Amino acid sequence: MAKVIAVCNQKGGVGKTTTSINLSAYLAISGKKILLIDIDPQGNATSGLGINKHDIKQSVYDLVIEEIDPRPVIISTGIDNLSLIPSTLSLTGAEVELVGIMGREYRLKKALASILSEFDYIIIDCPPSLGLLTVNALSAADSVLIPVQCEYYALEGLGQLVNTINLVKENLNSSLTIEGVLLTMADFRTNLTNEVINEVREFFKAKVYNSIIPRNIRITESPGFGKPIALYDKSSIGAQKYQEFVNELLGVKKEDNHNSLSNNIIRELSEPEVK
Repeated sequence: MAKVIAVCNQKGGVGKTTTSINLSAYLAISGKKILLIDIDPQGNATSGLGINKHDIKQSVYDLVIEEIDPRPVIISTGIDNLSLIPSTLSLTGAEVELVGIMGREYRLKKALASILSEFDYIIIDCPPSLGLLTVNALSAADSVLIPVQCEYYALEGLGQLVNTINLVKENLNSSLTIEGVLLTMADFRTNLTNEVINEVREFFKAKVYNSIIPRNIRITESPGFGKPIALYDKSSIGAQKYQEFVNELLGVKKEDNHNSLSNNIIRELSEPEVK
């Protein structure tokens, strides 16, 4: 059965889609059978893999709203072992449409139930919000991967995200855990990067990966060419670090200390933000 990982952070610009694409690609390269689901209305994971959105006939919208069979929606990415359920602009109105639907939080989980045995991992690229599309992803997921950028206000809103994860765990998906926290966009020339790394590790403890993704122009360029960094420039430092991260994810079984994300951590993260 596939392990379902939702890549989630309601704060935009943290490397969420970049991480979803490159995690999926490196897992596929390692020989795992991967399905990437783009449930973000912006559709950046779709275009980032070189898929022309105008050519898409069915998308994740049809899964969550129309409840169609997922197999006709799955498309090839041209990368061995990596398939995609794409997103299109039709997904923009899905949040509103879902409000009046019975069992609205479970639409994605229900859609994926019949294909779980066909993949090793299913990666869900969530939108930068905590709306019903993200709740659908969390309800369908086994775990959550949280990218956090090494920049000012990095921890802003993380308390709300952790609270949302806990609410989903308590009310919708009792088996949901935090897979890990990935630090992204690190610039080790600045003191700020080291300060953010220390703060994130203080809050999330052993859940933070040792691998840290640096700021790297090749990572930034690769979506414009419709390729993961592994295919665009596998010798770049960005490629090396994403490879290290995926090796860590595959090779190190992180202790499930979701419950130790404790009220203390949640309280600290949820304190009023300083503007």
